[in-house]
Amino acid sequence: MVRRDSIWKSLDWVTIIIYLMLIVFGWFSICGASYDYGDRDFLDFSTRAGKQFMWIVCSFGLGFILLMLEDTLYDMFSYIIYIGLILLLVVTIFIAPDTKGSRSWLILGPVSLQPAEFAKFATALALAKYMSAYSFTIKSWKSALMLAFLILLPMTLIILQRETGSALVYMAFFLMLYREGMPGVVLFSGICAVVYFVVGIRFDQVFIADTPTPIGEFVVLSMILLFAGGMVWVYKKKWEPVRNIIVGSLIVLLVAYLVSEYITPFNLVWVQWGLCVVVTCYLFFLALSESHWSYFLIGLFAIGSIGFLYSSDYFFNKVLEPHQQIRIKVLLGMEEDLAGAGYNVNQSKIAIGSGGLTGKGFLNGTQTKLKYVPEQDTDFIFCTVGEEEGFIGSTAVLLLFLTLILRLIALAERQQSAFGRVYGYSVLSIFLFHLFINIGMVLGLTPVIGIPLPFFSYGGSSLWGFTILLFIFLRIDAGRNRRLV
Repeated sequence: MVRRDSIWKSLDWVTIIIYLMLIVFGWFSICGASYDYGDRDFLDFSTRAGKQFMWIVCSFGLGFILLMLEDTLYDMFSYIIYIGLILLLVVTIFIAPDTKGSRSWLILGPVSLQPAEFAKFATALALAKYMSAYSFTIKSWKSALMLAFLILLPMTLIILQRETGSALVYMAFFLMLYREGMPGVVLFSGICAVVYFVVGIRFDQVFIADTPTPIGEFVVLSMILLFAGGMVWVYKKKWEPVRNIIVGSLIVLLVAYLVSEYITPFNLVWVQWGLCVVVTCYLFFLALSESHWSYFLIGLFAIGSIGFLYSSDYFFNKVLEPHQQIRIKVLLGMEEDLAGAGYNVNQSKIAIGSGGLTGKGFLNGTQTKLKYVPEQDTDFIFCTVGEEEGFIGSTAVLLLFLTLILRLIALAERQQSAFGRVYGYSVLSIFLFHLFINIGMVLGLTPVIGIPLPFFSYGGSSLWGFTILLFIFLRIDAGRNRRLV
């Protein structure tokens, strides 16, 4: 017989209290951001504060329903939920109206819903279901391809809706995969891709001294050679090949630089191309002579890195939209457009800075009240917190989010099933990604890609999506104590 403890006794009330505190603080922030002088009726449903209050009440009801369902239902119907949301994403592409260049919103009478927000929990459930199977092993090619498919399919559909920011959120699932045993080299490759892209784009037109060598290309190719040697040491612990790759490359580059600087100027990148070819062939030779595939994979990493470097320029200029290009250029300091692409971030930083230590007080923010900050109650809601509550209030909000993140880690680690643990870390990864990117946007540290701050940003889809994510996990966690007696 299975003993079932009362759901109310098994619930993690600490997380629920944090959730309620974030909801309340978020609503007051929306009140401050959307407030017009002379209008203090925050419960008027014609105002944004009133609408958000209604959605908050609905989210409480939604959370209650999710807690009342059997936790086994989420496991049983994971794939069905995933397929249903995928079909909804497909339909959205064709029937959604064009809203600011995006086709991601379904208009249902007075209500607008964004299916991409709900596809997150569906994807998390599908991943948890697949990874909890007895036959699953993350190191097999079959499993890796299936995981990639489950993640990339909704990403692709959301990109087709022209919602690149929402699509990028799905990359957060790779943090969960790393926790579940994904080789660290995959995560390292992703980080390298970001570094290659930033350095290559930022310093593409900057040259070394009096030589025709672009710094961006030179630095990235140097990193590829360095990383190749470092990976040989990490995986093989052999000094001789590391010495041959790193020391040999440095000596050749030093001689080439001296020749280019003092004898005949030429592009040092040509030498680096030759070094990359030699190093790759050397790694393939070691793989064959010692019968170790690690060398072969490191060689493929080098080839893939070079390919990514020279495709990033095409991606930046041909794939990204003009407004996305200018946002990245402004972020990297390549251009200054305070009246255009950089306006939001600049005004946001002014608002946060004007708050000082203790803030201007509730409803007293001038930057937000005078509507200097666009999207100040959605993507840039944190600037309202900074202006009205100051450094102390902003720190308190961040500490509250940190507490939520740490609590989710504790809950995920105590799960007795792979399904619960995988889903828990998926929820954690999504929250962490949203928090990092959104705060980074407001402070000018990350590109403006238009993703909300959980429980703070105005919008029913966002609020309900995060509520569903969290409360499904709370229900799964509450059922962890079922045991035979």
